[in-house]
Amino acid sequence: MKLNLFYCDQHHFPLPPGHKFPLAKYRLLRERFTGDASIELQQAPLATREEVLRVHSTEYADGFLNGSLAPNVMRRIGFPWSPELVRRTLASAGSTLQAAHQAMATGVGGTLAGGTHHAFRAEGSGFCVFNDLAIAIEDLRMRHGLRRIAVVDLDVHQGDGTAALFFEDPAVFTLSVHGRKNFPFRKQQSRLDVELEDQTEDEAYLRLVEDALEQIWRFAPELILYQSGVDGLKSDRLGRLALTAAGLRRRDELVIAGAYQCGIPIAITLGGGYSDPIELTVDAHENTFRVASRIYNR
Repeated sequence: MKLNLFYCDQHHFPLPPGHKFPLAKYRLLRERFTGDASIELQQAPLATREEVLRVHSTEYADGFLNGSLAPNVMRRIGFPWSPELVRRTLASAGSTLQAAHQAMATGVGGTLAGGTHHAFRAEGSGFCVFNDLAIAIEDLRMRHGLRRIAVVDLDVHQGDGTAALFFEDPAVFTLSVHGRKNFPFRKQQSRLDVELEDQTEDEAYLRLVEDALEQIWRFAPELILYQSGVDGLKSDRLGRLALTAAGLRRRDELVIAGAYQCGIPIAITLGGGYSDPIELTVDAHENTFRVASRIYNR
């Protein structure tokens, strides 16, 4: 079975010189899989306004789409507004929607984007405009009638927007394993938060992840959305942890093999990664999807 991966890096958007967002990683990652017979690359469609409005307020969503958000709101997001950013944002959400539908059809799907977990109902933050995870959840509940969905967020930064959006929703289990002292500095409450100290290494990290996943398996979700950020790498400029590439690969195996063994469909989103050189981030992201391809082609 080919692993279907959806991409949106063809929608380039302008950034000022020296901006810390690693825009190039998305193209570099897609190029790693180009021509690979085990991978099916597909261009993501744009999410629709209707799909976005199932999660976000009309004022905020339309303000972003038409470029009328206040400057301080855009500063909190961290990007300058542009029509190109609008297309990229909608394509990123669309890629997660497609990955989730692919997971429901075949057991696994992935996006070479997404994981924008800092977006709240009426504001964005931390390079996240719309919350693609939440958009996918609401779409799947409507189309497939799913009653239990889990978000396994292993980005080094807490999935605060996702936690807030589903804080009172017992049908969505939000797990976030993140740096205690890292951004966002005002944390939200997930169903399960696991906080890590700075410079946490592989052994302690993997033990905590494995323990947390036990609660996911007990919850028995009908779909897992896996936010597979790789900013926990020791080389990451924003991560503050001390994980190795091998440690992250083992983490991916715990999540993806666990879902496979339990018969739970899993959609994998990219999340963060800010290593210097950027190739270390791309390597770690590539490993995640190589793990998925290997597990689902046993």
